[in-house]
Amino acid sequence: MSPARPHSPSAAAYPGLAWDVVVSAEEVGDADDDSLDLLEITRDRMLDEDWDVAVGLTGHALVQGPHTLRSQVSPVHAAGVVSLDLADGGAREAVEDVVARVLGLDPDDGAPSAGERTAAVARARQRAEDVEARADESGASFTWRVLRANARLLLGTVRGNRPWLLAVSLTRSMSTALAAGALTLLTTDLWMLSAAYDGVQMSLLGLLAVAAVSLSLVVGAKLWERPRRAAEREQVAVFNLATVLTVVIGVLVLHALLMLAALAGALLLVDGDVFTEVTGEPASPWQYAKLAWFVGGLATIGAGLGAGLEDDDDVREAIFTRGATR
Repeated sequence: MSPARPHSPSAAAYPGLAWDVVVSAEEVGDADDDSLDLLEITRDRMLDEDWDVAVGLTGHALVQGPHTLRSQVSPVHAAGVVSLDLADGGAREAVEDVVARVLGLDPDDGAPSAGERTAAVARARQRAEDVEARADESGASFTWRVLRANARLLLGTVRGNRPWLLAVSLTRSMSTALAAGALTLLTTDLWMLSAAYDGVQMSLLGLLAVAAVSLSLVVGAKLWERPRRAAEREQVAVFNLATVLTVVIGVLVLHALLMLAALAGALLLVDGDVFTEVTGEPASPWQYAKLAWFVGGLATIGAGLGAGLEDDDDVREAIFTRGATR
C-alpha cells in the first residue's frame, strides 16, 4: 500500500505500522445481495482468516434500500466493501479510504493531524494484539480483560458509530415514542402519578425505559453475537461491547430528546390551574420538570415497541455502518 496518499493509513503516513496485505480474488454472494450482505460476507471471511481488517471489492454498484453507495464501512466490525465502478480513484485508494475509516479517520476531512494519526496507530495495534485466552476462565472475566485492553479502541469505535444519530435514523421507533408521549401528556391521571413520584422513582423509570429499549434493539435485531471458534472470541467480545455501548448511548440521547419535547409540550398545553386542580400540587417549574421526566420515560418505553417494528437491516445500518453515496 505504498506509495500512498498523505491521508491514507499506510506505513509511509503512519510510522510504526507495518501492513501485511493479503489479496484474495473469488466469487462470493448472490446477485441479489445488498451492501450489508456483502459487508457480512467480508467480515465472515476476516474472522475465518483471522485478519484484523478486511475490505471487499466489487465491480457492481452497492445498493442498500433506495440508496446507491460507493462504499459501506462498519468500524465496529473492522470491515468494509467498495464499489470499484463508483469509487473515486483506483482500487488502492479505495482500500486506503476504507481502512482509514475503520481506524477512526475521515479521509473527506483532508490530512489528519499528528494526534489523529497517533490515535489511529493505537487503534490498529489494539486490533492486532490478541488478549491471551486462559483455561477455565469465565465469560465475564474474559470480557472484562478485553474491555481493559481495548478501551481506547472501543471508545473510538463507538464515537465513529455516532450513536447520537440513532434516534433520528429509526423512524418507526421515534414515531411510536412521540405518539406515546403525546398520549401520556394529555392523560390527567398520569399527571397525578408524576406529581406523586419523587426523584428516585423518576430515575428508576428512566433507567428501566433505557434498558428496555436497548434490550429490544439488541435482541430484536440479533445484534449480540457468539464466537463460532476460539480464535474469534476476542473480536466478537469487542464487537458486542461496542454494540451495547452504542445502543445505550443512542437510547440515552433519545430519552433526553423525548424529555425535552415533553417539557415543551407541557409548557404549551398543560394549564397551570388545571394541573393544580387535578394533582393538588402547585404548577411549579419542578412539577413541570417531573411531568416531562415522567412523560419522557413512558415515551422511551413506547420507542421500545416501535423498535420491534424496525427492519433488522435498518437497525444494523443505523448503528454500525457508514455509507458513502455515489
